[in-house]
Amino acid sequence: MKQLNRRTASLPQRHPVKVLQFGEGNFLRGFVDWIIDLLNERTSFDGQVQIVQPLDKGIVHLLQHQEGLYHVLLEGIQGGETTRELRLISCIADATNPYENYKAYLALAENPELQFVISNTTEAGIAFDEADTGMEYIPNSFPGKLTALLYHRFKQFNGAADKGMYLIPCELIEKNGEALRDSILAYAKHWSLPPSFTAWIEQHNHFCNTLVDRIVPGFPKDNIQEIQQELGYHDNLVVKAEPFHLWVIEAPEAVRAAFPVNEADLQVKFVEDLTPYRTRKVRILNGAHTALVPVAYLQGLRTVREAVEDKKSGDFIRKAIFEEIIPTLDLPQEELEQFANDVIERFQNPFIRHELISISLNSISKYKVRVLPSVLEYHKRKGQLPTRLLQSLAALIQFYKGEWNSESIPLNDTPEVLAFFAQAWQQESTEEVVTAVLANKDFWEIDLTEIPGLRDLVTTELNALQLAEKHANMA
Repeated sequence: MKQLNRRTASLPQRHPVKVLQFGEGNFLRGFVDWIIDLLNERTSFDGQVQIVQPLDKGIVHLLQHQEGLYHVLLEGIQGGETTRELRLISCIADATNPYENYKAYLALAENPELQFVISNTTEAGIAFDEADTGMEYIPNSFPGKLTALLYHRFKQFNGAADKGMYLIPCELIEKNGEALRDSILAYAKHWSLPPSFTAWIEQHNHFCNTLVDRIVPGFPKDNIQEIQQELGYHDNLVVKAEPFHLWVIEAPEAVRAAFPVNEADLQVKFVEDLTPYRTRKVRILNGAHTALVPVAYLQGLRTVREAVEDKKSGDFIRKAIFEEIIPTLDLPQEELEQFANDVIERFQNPFIRHELISISLNSISKYKVRVLPSVLEYHKRKGQLPTRLLQSLAALIQFYKGEWNSESIPLNDTPEVLAFFAQAWQQESTEEVVTAVLANKDFWEIDLTEIPGLRDLVTTELNALQLAEKHANMA
């Protein structure tokens, strides 16, 4: 079997490097680089990616060994049909470890054709670190490294307006582009860089807020030998991902023109405000996950796919999404329903095993962020309570008792939350347990018992669960 490289794959042709990418992990390679590879195939983009390893430990040496080549394996369900696709990704020109050669890293800024900076350095990656006292040595943080590189570019091209960058971070934090800009400006001040550099950053570099969505499990270790046999190559960087992808970017027209995804039939949207799309994702995708977990787990189901395909819990989550969550959102109905149908198919993906118990991590805070806003908005708009979303809350309270049908539940939450529920379940009646939970402002920031009818509905649902448990134990 051949080792994968440009010679064995007969791929000598290279495009100019237009993208500097901080991060070499599975998500960027299975999402951003996959998209750029398709741009090169389908449009006039004609650009390659230079990868920068943002941490001192990484895998750029593996990328260098394969000369930037690897395969993306897409497996899932689309339009009701099982789909599978293997694609050779060839858009990566090279990979650099700045910890090994800081000077070579800075020299990347001298490329006149460079246009984009894309990153995914974990949620904690976009942060100012005052311990980074200068640029003489490599800064610790990602924004520090990027500031050093941008300052080198600023000096190299004498602050030319057309040598500013389009910065498109993919870290999973709200307003990630603005956070990155603010961190760079903080370094400029911290390092006493000239005001002209600060002005160049603010006026000629565009920081785009983004929302990304694709499940990327990563290296398919369980069947990699079979995949390599199919490929005919030793590829140690195969990335497995689901077919679904969505990239929403807040960007000016100049970015849209330079990054022509509209010509490539890809789910990449340029918008003026991504807030409705973030809300849609949090409430439909994440909210459905969170609402489903306790309901399905108490039914004896253990994975998302089992839960969605089960008649009872599957009907529950579909009605919760279409009848109780979607009515709280403001995007066009057709878009919302299409996204919801995509979510259901993603939940049914037979190639990805989502354990309900793993999703249950910190479920109280997740319910507050992902589900409670739908409950409150539904009540506001309809003057009624969303039955299924509150069935989920009742199931969540039962779940946090820590046992069901004489079996323990491996709860995973903060000590404070677990201690609260241990105390709450010492109450003599179901209504007292529910009251204690709903009135806890540390959980919800508001007293949910003040919403008319909510306590009674949750109490009724919790009583029904306890009765079902009693009957099951007697059977």
